[in-house]
Amino acid sequence: MELEQRTGSFSDSLLGCLWSLPRRKTSLFPCIAVVAAVTVWIASTPVASAETIRVALQQQAESITLTSLHGLLIRSNGDEKLSAGRSVRISVGSNGSGLMVDGRQVRSDRAELRGRHGDLVLNGVTLPGRVIVKRQNNGMLVVNELDLEEYIKGVVPAEMNPAWHPEALKVQAIAARTYALYQMRQVGKKDFDILSSTKDQVYLGRNGSNAAVLRAVEQTRNLILTYGELPIFAAYHSTAAGPTEDAMYVWSMDVPYLKGVECPFDMDSPHYQWRTDVSIPLLERRLREEGFSVGVIASLDPMSYTRSGRVAQIRILHSDGELLLRGEDLRRIVGYVTLASTMFDFELTGLRIEFTGRGAGHGVGLCQWGAKELAERGYSAETILHYYYPGTEIRTLTSLPR
Repeated sequence: MELEQRTGSFSDSLLGCLWSLPRRKTSLFPCIAVVAAVTVWIASTPVASAETIRVALQQQAESITLTSLHGLLIRSNGDEKLSAGRSVRISVGSNGSGLMVDGRQVRSDRAELRGRHGDLVLNGVTLPGRVIVKRQNNGMLVVNELDLEEYIKGVVPAEMNPAWHPEALKVQAIAARTYALYQMRQVGKKDFDILSSTKDQVYLGRNGSNAAVLRAVEQTRNLILTYGELPIFAAYHSTAAGPTEDAMYVWSMDVPYLKGVECPFDMDSPHYQWRTDVSIPLLERRLREEGFSVGVIASLDPMSYTRSGRVAQIRILHSDGELLLRGEDLRRIVGYVTLASTMFDFELTGLRIEFTGRGAGHGVGLCQWGAKELAERGYSAETILHYYYPGTEIRTLTSLPR
């Protein structure tokens, strides 16, 4: 069967066990034997983290205001130290160089800020660690530099409902930590490692965290997914609504652990099925804004599909010719919220395109709603992660080669 061909006998056996259980059943003794040989035990004793991550909070910002309950410490231009009260405003220098700190020109294009005895607050978001502000053309790059584990505490509740099952939260913590470490080890990025938005992972500082999130992060401290002794590209999404996608179709990334698996576990997701419509004039305008030369659109037709059933390429006939567009590019142009996935059908009705679809997100890697269901059935975080990322291992950061 196709599942066995993609993921090997482990996934095939696990899927068979999952189907043999009633929904919500938590007695899992028949299936535990199947995965016992490959399940990695999450150690109860945490290992201290030595990793620091740089998270880009804003780019090209004109000005920012930072606060801290017990006052701020500011360092600029090497040894130059400025102390401030509980609030400080930083903006681009008025003479076209340097920065302004509370209206005072400083010589440096870079400033470091931290709370005197506590966290910083930026736009209502409480931030551990320190904030680095760097002049960036006519704006500023704002970076939160902090311990990796503190960062994960700010990602998990932003990317997954903190009220979900504890094992699902552990899954999210390990996936988020792995994705972050993968990005940290990429070459070419100098001023920051990762973005704080959906372009990478949503990060909300200390906002939204609760005891369950903190427990999930602590119980998985320093654990990541690896393949060939390297951190994997741990992509994840909300709802697969069918097989997960091969990363080759989305990012031209050919890796064995992101080839796709069956996912019949997310039917409770509110995004499992959806409908939306887009006006043709809006689509024409968005395409032109993206640099495509299009006239009046006459028709749209899917040209090809991925193995999982998602639209790989679409043909747009218009008054000035023909345009071939990737399904993922259509999502980006229309808007990821409007077009939740590329698993869709559509029909032209007058000046509108009516979409009916399933799932939410790119469909690659971990399905979060699938992880929720499996956790509620009694499966461990390790088993869930091995299923969605076949062939990977769970290891500690300290065990990886440098």
